[in-house]
Order: sequence, then C-alpha cells, then structure tokens
Amino acid sequence: MTEARTETTSITASGRPAFGLQLRQCRQAAGLSLRQLAGRVGFDHSYLSQVERGQRPGSADLARRCDGELGTGDRLSETYRRTHPKPRPTAPAVQPDPLAAAWQQLAATCPEAADFPEADWAEWLGGLQCLPATQRLPELVRELSALQIGRQTADETRQTELSLSIAETLTACGRSGEARRWWWGARQLAEALGEPGLRSLVLSREVTSGLAEGRALPQLLMLADEAVTLAQQEPLRPDWMLRARSARARVLAELDRVVEAHVLLPQVLSHANELPTASTGGGWTPYEVLAVEGSVCASLGYWTAGCLMFARALELCPSERLEQRALLELAMAECFTGSGQGAAALATAMRVLIELPDEWHTTYVYAAAERVLTSTRRREPGLTGLHDLELLTARRAWTGRTVGSESSWGRGRE
Repeated sequence: MTEARTETTSITASGRPAFGLQLRQCRQAAGLSLRQLAGRVGFDHSYLSQVERGQRPGSADLARRCDGELGTGDRLSETYRRTHPKPRPTAPAVQPDPLAAAWQQLAATCPEAADFPEADWAEWLGGLQCLPATQRLPELVRELSALQIGRQTADETRQTELSLSIAETLTACGRSGEARRWWWGARQLAEALGEPGLRSLVLSREVTSGLAEGRALPQLLMLADEAVTLAQQEPLRPDWMLRARSARARVLAELDRVVEAHVLLPQVLSHANELPTASTGGGWTPYEVLAVEGSVCASLGYWTAGCLMFARALELCPSERLEQRALLELAMAECFTGSGQGAAALATAMRVLIELPDEWHTTYVYAAAERVLTSTRRREPGLTGLHDLELLTARRAWTGRTVGSESSWGRGRE
C-alpha cells in the first residue's frame, strides 16, 4: 500500500497527471458522468477514466474536444501543452497501425491476398472517418495478429474466419472501403485452402453485408450465385447452403426478380429444418436461423410470416446482443409497414434509434431503418412521423468521431 501511494505522489509531483486531474474537476463541475462526456467527445469512457487517473496521458485532440464540450475555453488544452511539451524536432515517428499490420500478416500467409488492387485501397483511405460501432474490431485484429503464422489448416481457417469478421465489422463502422480489402483477403484465403464451403460462407456473408452497404446488386448477385454453386459441393453442411440461398433470394427480390426468389423460399426453409436442433451447425443459433427465414419471407412480401419469425427470434436473442435485437425490431417494423401498419412501423423504428446506445449504431442498423422509412413513405406518404424518422436515420452516431492514437484501440493492450 505504501509503495502505491509513493508512486502516485511521485507521478503527481512530476506534473504528468495534472491534465487528468483538471479534466475530472471540470467534468464534475459540469455535472457530466464519464460516459456522458465520452459520448460527446468521441472517446471510449474507459480510456477517459484512465486519463483522469493519470494512467494514460491523453492527447491534444482530447483536450481540445473537452474544452469545447465543458465550456472551459482553452484551459485543458493549455494544461495539456504545459505538461506534455512537444519534443525537439526529430525524424517523424511512424505510429503502428494495428489494422495495417494485421493485413501484412495476412498477406505474408496468403500471397494471393496481397494482389488486391492498391490503387483502389489508396482511394478508400482518403478521408475515411468513423467511430467503431462496437469494440469488436480491436479484439479481432489482436487475435489475428496473435496467431502463429504456419501452414496448419486450422490456423489458416481461423485466419479466414477472422478476416471476414473484420470485414463485417469495418462495414458496420462505415468503413466500407477498408472492408472490401478484407473481404478480398478472406476469399483468397478460403480459395487457397481448397475448401469450397468456406469460400461459399465468405461470399454469402459479403452479399448480406453488401446489401446493407448499398453495393451494386448485379455484382452481389454474381457473388451469391457463386456462393450457391460452392455450397452445393458441401452436402453435409446445410447451414452453408441456407446462408447462400437466402442471400441469393434477397438479392433477387431487390432486383424485382420475384419469381426466381420465390423458387428459393421452400429451399431456404428446407435447409433450416435440416440444421441440428440441439446446436445449429456452423455456429448458428436458433434466433439467427429464424432471422434468416424471416428476412427471406419479408423480402418476398410475406409480411405476417416474416413478422412472426422476427418476433420469435427476438424472444430467443440474448439481451446483451443489442445490435442484433435492434435489427430484429427494425425488421419487424418493415413488416408492419408492408401490412399497412405504418404508424406502428415509424414508432418502432424511432424508438429503436433513440434508445439504442450510440456505440451500437452501425451501418446495418441504419440500412434497416432506411428500409422502414422508404417503405412507409411509398405506402403512406402523408403519415405523421416520416420527417422525424428521416432526421434520425440521417444522424449517424459515428459521424465526426475518430479513434485517436492515444485510445485503447490505437495503443493496444498495455
């Protein structure tokens, strides 16, 4: 106990935590909690707590944002500059980028992945700015980086799974350009492994993600067609065929090729019934199966059936999976609209967007909300509440927020 007290006093005497102490005093004087201030300035509340306790130095950007939110003029910025003087000019230090490092590791394992067009990658990097919708991305990148690079099939399969999860999470954060590079890498890894089912899985999930992102439908249909063809080579994995055919059905419905999409519906339901009842194959859970069935029904205009499936899925979905629960409720809202209950649809969608914490807002959530808005406006253009939902869908919780180099994401584990 004595040692800990001495260390804290020493650090305080050196002036390093002065910024954190002043930040805490100003925050408390403004009557804001850590979470409230963190949400306003775009930093993780746990990182902010570490800054206040002197465990992290903070940053000039953080000081500037806190000054703006707390109405402290430039007091915090001045304190930060005084306690963290700029070093004498030297060769600029290059801060490691965990995502870029993970990509280099992937490319070293699968040279084919490194052939992704760099010109497109450079264009995607320009001006991209977002706030991670969840804390999944740092963990996925750390786990991928921690893998022993070898030629064992298990390691390479795990790299493929992590790569496509990174791609999905980047899309969720609004970083679609970076996501496409990781989709490419996941496809190349799966192809190098010679596992058609795994490649089908990657393509199916890319199609589903691409629908939320708004990618060109003909391109997505090509991917979905290939996913179905590959899944047919794995007759013992109905979960892969379920994902592939449901993705294709949704794209066909978006293209107004309803007759072709209808043909796939009984096949989708059949594959769902083939999944083991105790533990669904491929990492699926019962609520996910119901959600897939509901999405196909809704895309074909079977609103009542879709709504019932989404409602049952919501009952089974764990309470801590806030994004998934929000997506299920928004899917139900779209079904409400299709069945002529526009007012209920708008009320549900607005409640979800208002009550869902900002860190759980994703591209997928806003895409679902926009479908509700578009469908309701088409069917009931004069309905009260349309403008309010339009404002909410235009908000984008991550707009203007970045994950700075001093955050837990930029610095990594310590």
